[in-house]
Order: sequence, then structure tokens, then C-alpha cells
Amino acid sequence: MTNESTNVAERLKLGPRENVTYPIVMKYCGHCTMPIEYCEYYPEYDKCKDWLERNLPDDFERLKIEEEQAAADGTDDDKKRQKRGGKGLLRVKKKEDVPKRICVSRAARGKKKSVTVVTGLSTFDIDLKVAAKFFGTKFACGSSVTGDDEIVIQGDVKDDLFDVIPDKWAEIDEDVIEDLGDQKR
Repeated sequence: MTNESTNVAERLKLGPRENVTYPIVMKYCGHCTMPIEYCEYYPEYDKCKDWLERNLPDDFERLKIEEEQAAADGTDDDKKRQKRGGKGLLRVKKKEDVPKRICVSRAARGKKKSVTVVTGLSTFDIDLKVAAKFFGTKFACGSSVTGDDEIVIQGDVKDDLFDVIPDKWAEIDEDVIEDLGDQKR
């Protein structure tokens, strides 16, 4: 019993260990930002491999040899990966090929008031919250994100948007902004 307790005490001894060079240097992947030993658990492991091959070729070769040895031993790659639930499974959103156009319309609100509805800004990778904040400050009115790709601006500012949007975001041409006229909400 004393022999076993001395083994445990030696394993748990504080301080520097023998055969270890200090300081320990960790290398991180530039794609997934995890230590390179953990890249294989990232859903986009192929992109991590490409980054490693370009930037850290020595470590890439070492990991490649370790993978080949693991494949020869018969350890299955599916056993390592998490199957369901948790944060281990990151969903990669695929962008659909949606035509890039912005639709501007006016909707009645009550008898005399109206709102302007802008859709299609997200096809240009524009943050809708930032755009709504910009419209609210530019036109001195309320503006909010209401749907997946919809910003509602209080007041009839439809005509002004044709000039403001291309000025603020250079990648948007005035020709891709379409006027849908008056709409019912």
C-alpha cells in the first residue's frame, strides 16, 4: 500500500518534469483557431488541413503520419466524431444562389401614416441590425429588423433610399434596387 501511494505522490509532484522542455509552445490553426491536434474534430477539417499544409508543413507531415498509423491500426474516424447534439456539431450554412436585388416598398399604417419596407440587403452580406440603425439615424425615425431579410422604416422614405443605399454600401448599384410601389402588410 505504501508503494502505491509513493507512485501516486511522484506522479502528482509539482514543478517542472523531466524530459520536458519549457516553455511549452502551442501551435494553433489559423482556420479553426484551435490547437492543431484538435483540428480533426472541427467540421471543416479539410480546410484546416489546407491551412496547415501551407503554413506549418512540418507539423502537417507529422499529423499526416499519425493519421496513416491510426488508419493502419484500424481505429475508425467515425468513433472520434460526435454524432448528435452538443456544440461538437457545428452547422455550416450553405448560401443559396438567390438573385442579388433589393426591394423597396411602402405600406400603409393606419389612415395617414406609412412605413417603408426594405428587403434583400442580406443577399449582399450586410448586417441588418447595422443597416436598421443607420436608416433610423439617417432619417431621424424608428427602424427595425422584422423578418429574415426585412427592415421596416417608419415614414415614407422610399425615394430617398435609392440615393442613400448606394452611397453607404459601394457594392450595391442603384440598378439592383427595385421599387415595388405601395404594398399591403
